[in-house]
Amino acid sequence: MADKHALNIVKMKKMKTDGVPLSMLTAYDYPSALLAEEAGIDLILVGDSLGNVVLGYDTTLPVTIDDMVYHTRSVARGAQNTFIVADMPFMTYHGSIDETLRGVRRLMQEGRAQAVKMEGGLEICGAVSAVVAAGVPVLGHIGLTPQSVNMIGGYRIQGKDAKDAQRLMDEAKGLEAAGAFGIVLELVTEEVAEAISKAVSIPTIGIGAGRYCDGQVLVFHDLLQYASPYREKRFVKTYADVGSLIREGIGSYVQEVKNRSFPAENHVFNADETVLESLYGAAGKGAK
Repeated sequence: MADKHALNIVKMKKMKTDGVPLSMLTAYDYPSALLAEEAGIDLILVGDSLGNVVLGYDTTLPVTIDDMVYHTRSVARGAQNTFIVADMPFMTYHGSIDETLRGVRRLMQEGRAQAVKMEGGLEICGAVSAVVAAGVPVLGHIGLTPQSVNMIGGYRIQGKDAKDAQRLMDEAKGLEAAGAFGIVLELVTEEVAEAISKAVSIPTIGIGAGRYCDGQVLVFHDLLQYASPYREKRFVKTYADVGSLIREGIGSYVQEVKNRSFPAENHVFNADETVLESLYGAAGKGAK
């Protein structure tokens, strides 16, 4: 969109202050990013969820930094006027600071992201501080953290008791103090997500975290039901069923190829008679 300008972290914080919600959507390639930008999305997340919805893995754990750079670069070409956040994949920010910064550098320089996202709480605050000190905006991510799914016992709602609620609050404040410009809250009870959103000065972006976050994010393939089979999720609203349309469209194509109704006369290109004469001689004119 020619008249669209990318947000920055200062504008996002002001939007929180002004009570203007942020809209965020995942995208993993050029055409989906282009469509998201044309629709007016505020932020695009190139999530490591691409492992599940694009690469066919059961979890996000096999996704590599090479995968993230490749897909982020594709998204950046499609959404040149949108703020793009790229996920740091599994185990790329839990080692040395030098190793962490190498991954960040690749996502920013090769992938052309404007920020990175890191999952975790107090245990990653040191890494967050180092990345921010290097001049890179960091989006935090707490609650359900898919990269830690084996540690937290599956895809469970977070913040259901007082102890867990306090843990999430401490993590959110720790990430804010470390310099994160915002925090994704995933599968967090609405009451706890609201309390965190009020307690921190940076925007919270919810996914399955209720109505009172400062913004919302959904996965592209969930929002459009672009999957087969599609598994319903309580926290997702489907806005279009493109999966069924695609399946039906391809099915119609297969059928028309089989019954020879495609290509039809209006889909072909004809040569003039002199071309056939050059191939077969005058006798071949009737073989058209």
